[in-house]
Amino acid sequence: MIIDREGPVPPYRQIADELRRKIKDGTIPQGRRIPSMVEMEQEYGVARDTLRKATQVLKDEGLVETVNGMGIFVVRTD
Repeated sequence: MIIDREGPVPPYRQIADELRRKIKDGTIPQGRRIPSMVEMEQEYGVARDTLRKATQVLKDEGLVETVNGMGIFVVRTD
């Protein structure tokens, strides 16, 4: 995914939208970890604060949760 830095949607929202799509279509299954901050920094080329904002959006929506010492995981809905 290429971040559109000139468009009206902030980069953190673009990343949240991409992660949400991957969760909804099963690319990142329920109960599995989303990519780490380091992995996403490399993939998206953005600062860690931007990634924290993106993951916070998904946490606020109830799609992911932090497991201390393990990472951020997709919430199980079954």
